[in-house]
Order: sequence, then structure tokens, then C-alpha cells
Amino acid sequence: MLEVEREVSLAAPSRRPPRRPAAVAAAGRAPWMRRLESTLWACDLVVILLAVTASVAVRWNVSGEALSRSASPERDTAYLALAVVLAMTWMTTLSLHMSRDRRIAGSGPEEYKRVVTATVRLFGVFAILAFLGRADFARPFVAVAFPVGAVGLVLERWVARKWLHWHRRRGGWAHRVLVVGSRDNVAHLTAELAREAYAGFEVVGVCVPGGAYDEVDDGLHVVGSLTTIPEAVVATGVDTVAVTPSVGLTPAALRRLGWALEGTGVDLVVAPALTDVAGPRVHVRPVAGLPLLHVEPPQYEGPMRVAKGVFDRVVALALVLVLSPLIVGIALAVRLTSAGPVLFRQVRVGRDGRSFTLYKFRSMVADAEHMVSRLAQLNEHDGVLFKIRADPRVTPVGRVIRRYSLDELPQLLNVLRGEMSLVGPRPPLPSEVANYAFDARRRLLVKPGMTGLWQVSGRSDLSWEDTVRLDLYYVENWSMTADMLILWKTLAAVVRGSGAY
Repeated sequence: MLEVEREVSLAAPSRRPPRRPAAVAAAGRAPWMRRLESTLWACDLVVILLAVTASVAVRWNVSGEALSRSASPERDTAYLALAVVLAMTWMTTLSLHMSRDRRIAGSGPEEYKRVVTATVRLFGVFAILAFLGRADFARPFVAVAFPVGAVGLVLERWVARKWLHWHRRRGGWAHRVLVVGSRDNVAHLTAELAREAYAGFEVVGVCVPGGAYDEVDDGLHVVGSLTTIPEAVVATGVDTVAVTPSVGLTPAALRRLGWALEGTGVDLVVAPALTDVAGPRVHVRPVAGLPLLHVEPPQYEGPMRVAKGVFDRVVALALVLVLSPLIVGIALAVRLTSAGPVLFRQVRVGRDGRSFTLYKFRSMVADAEHMVSRLAQLNEHDGVLFKIRADPRVTPVGRVIRRYSLDELPQLLNVLRGEMSLVGPRPPLPSEVANYAFDARRRLLVKPGMTGLWQVSGRSDLSWEDTVRLDLYYVENWSMTADMLILWKTLAAVVRGSGAY
């Protein structure tokens, strides 16, 4: 308690104006930031020029002969001049919308949103001006350049995002972060940032109450206390300061920290105690001058739940019809290569704890469940799951269909019956549910899925804690858009065949 009081008292304002350390004021962008922004600028320019050229090609054929016989040289010159102006304005609009800002580059949805918003607004104004000016010759820009450019820019940013993540997974192109706050909160945020390396935040030091420079505490490199944050910024050369909740960091102290970092190029971010909540559920509402976070409750009922159920059944029926030859082929292969039934039936636990029979193609020997006790010492998984990478119970055909998740195709029947969803938490066994902690039981608030975040994030390679964390995140934050994205990523995970055994 005395330590907390000491931190608060030291953080109190002095009578002298705060002086920004010279080294902090001289901080600039890292070379990778400049390279990323220049690369995005060049790629945007290429896509825009291709889109504008496509609209010109519509007006003139490849040989240069005017498609419109009535077109005059003056109109053609005006068209080319307008194309140049449009390309320059398009690039400027993307800059004004900060679509290349290093804070959102590689973030995905927010970056795509800014690119699309800038493009839509530009062409909205362009179309209005062309209509008012009776510039009929400008129609190809709206009809061709707009859709080609919008799609091209999003695809280009997607490729750039993968390129950026590639660098970050190899330890480069990351923001250097100083995390400050209480020891528990600092440790939690540091672990989360380390787990998601592609996000690009490398923690190089922490400041905690009573911390001393160059101290190592629970694997954290402590470089200062809550009263020496500006000095720690200088010593570590960070470009981002992440603040977590702490008693010693009062609103006044946090405000003064923001003043100290003004104009230094060092970003100040505040990490609330709230975690694992998706952006669409969080809204900032200013109340009495305070930016309060309002968290919307999860959607477990209502129109969106009905829409999800209809979508599940329609897509499942379509997949059964399209994949019926493959399903018949797998059934014959299972039947002809090993003794036992074609389908494996097992009781699983669904929404609200209701049991149902799950169907899969049999990929193991007929008495596989009776062999679990004898193979318990070979279990490679932690927690309540039982997984063996080289499971001796798996048949040759089973090894192939498990690798590509083809053994799960009969679960489309469970989806049609309303027992499962296409996307959702992993369907648990009754024995697993019996060992659930309180948090894990929230997985039962929604229908289990054929695929989910666990499927696209490592499949059988995930630990029990990571599986529960991903399932709970889905339960709390599911949406139709997220389901579409997970289904797309599932296709890639299945084709690679990684993490399945």
C-alpha cells in the first residue's frame, strides 16, 4: 500500500512545466514503416492506373480506333485529361482517408473499410458532377474504373497484408512496445501480444510499480517504474507505449504522459481490462468528458440467430447435393478396406447441454473406443482431450480422410437436423463437459459447429486452453460476416491438411 501511495505521489504534477526528453522528441519512424508506406503507395498507384486504363480501353479498342464513331478529338483529349485527374484525385483520397496509416496497415477489415470508403465517396462525387455537367463520355469511369479499382485495391491490400505478416512472423517489421501498468495486467498483455505475432507488437520492456531498470520479473524485462516512463521510452527506443490498468496510473498521470509524448512520434495506446470482445460490440460513448466503452451483449437469440439457422440448412443441403459423388466414394472406401460400419456414431453435447448423435465416417478400427484406456499413456494433448499424433487405431483410409477432414462430411446431416451449425465451437463429449470449468461451459450457449476458430487456428495442434479461448471468443462475438470468413479459411486449412491427425 505504501508503494502505491509513493507511486501516486511521485506522479503528482510539479510546479515546473513538464520538459520532454530530447531523445524522445527526436524519435522517428522505423525504416520498415517508411518502406511499408512507400510500397503501399506504389501498389495503389499501379492498381489505380490499371483501373483507369481499363476504362480508357472501353472507350477505345486495342488498335486505337474510337469505339464511338462520333467522338471528337477534343472530347478524346478531355477524356484523357480527366483520366489523369481522376487517378491523382483517387490517390489523394486514399491518403486523406489514412488508408496507408501504419497503425491500420495489415489490420484487415479496418484497412479494407477505409480503402472502399474512400473509393465509394470519390466516385459518388464524380458521378454527381458528371451528371450535372452532362459529361456522358465519363460513364466508362463509373462503369469500369470504379468496380475494377475497388476490387483491385482490396485484393492488393490483402496481398500486402500477407506480405507484412510474413515479415512479422520472422521477427521483423514490428512496433517496439513499452507496456506499463500493474504487474499482472502487464504480464497478461505481453503474453497476448506474443501469441499474436502477426499483429506486429514486440514488447521490449515494461514499467511496473516499484520497478527498477534492467530487472527481470517473471520473464518480463522491467525498465522502469510508473514514474520513469518517459526515461524508459528514451532508453528502449520504442515507438508505442501501451498502458494497462494500474492504481498508480491516475487519469491525471495518464494525461501528463500523453503530453510528454506529444510530437515525438511515439504512439500512446490504452488497453482496457476488457479482453476477447470483438470491435463491433464495443462503442465509445463520451459521458461527462469521459470516453466510456459501451459493450453490447452477445447475440444468442433474435433475427440473426434465425438467419444463421436458415443459412446453415441451405448451405448444408447444397453441399450434400454437390459432394454426393465424393461422399459415396468415401463410404465405399471405408467399407471395403476395413471391418466395421461405414459411419461412426458418438454422443456429443450440443446447445444448452442437450445430447445428440454425431455422425462421421469411421476412420479407426471398429473397437477404437475400448482401446482408449490402454493408450492413455500415449496421449499428447493436455487438459480433457485425448489426441495421439500417430494413433495406432487409425486405418490407412482413415488417415487420409482425417488429414483433409473428409471424415466429417456426414456431419452435414447433423446440420440439416438442426443439431449442429456449419460454424461454431467444437462439439464436446459428455466426459469432457463433466470436467468443464465455469468459463468453458459458455461454449454450450450456441450450437457446436463443423468448423470454427479452432479449426482455422491449428486444429489438433492447439492446447486445451487455446481451444477453449477461441471457442469462447466465437460464442461471445459471432456474426454472419465472421462465419463467412471462417468458412473461407476452413477451405484453406483443409487443403493444406495441417494440424489434423
